Amino acid sequence: MVPEAPLERNEAGGLYPAGEGWFVVNARDAQWFDSVELGLYAPFEGEHASFEQLGLNLSILRPGEPACMYHREEAQEGFLLLSGEALLVIEGEERKLRRWDFVHCPPWTDHVVIGADDAPCVLLAVGARKKGRGLVYPVNETASRHGASVEEETSVPAEAYARFSEPKPRPLPGDVLP
Repeated sequence: MVPEAPLERNEAGGLYPAGEGWFVVNARDAQWFDSVELGLYAPFEGEHASFEQLGLNLSILRPGEPACMYHREEAQEGFLLLSGEALLVIEGEERKLRRWDFVHCPPWTDHVVIGADDAPCVLLAVGARKKGRGLVYPVNETASRHGASVEEETSVPAEAYARFSEPKPRPLPGDVLP
């Protein structure tokens, strides 16, 4: 039998799994982090309870904020825009996204999602996990116009995100999720 994972609260009051096992947590009550420049996100994982096969997080992007740096990786990813509008930069091209648009990125697809319009958007991101996965942050002019490109290609996340502040735990604003 698979045990239920205990849930604990972080310093901002958000719930996260403190061990392995199944669990249920409402997204409003989950642990949220604000990176200031890269939106708010809920990873649904804990330090001692990581998802080995599937990465999943919920992001709230304010207008103009990228969800991450423009990148490609050897694992596939998918994105579902749950509310608001966003801009997708994929393979150097811009594409507007609206509520309920789904984006599938096969392995090695260059991409980033950026908040658009006048209000925040809510984005569900799902990705396969591979041990030793390849990851590249390429230089891209289109992504750069939105503050989402590195200045020099790298495969080291710490280098790609060096200019951003550390994400801080915070409670979810009450009016953000539909």
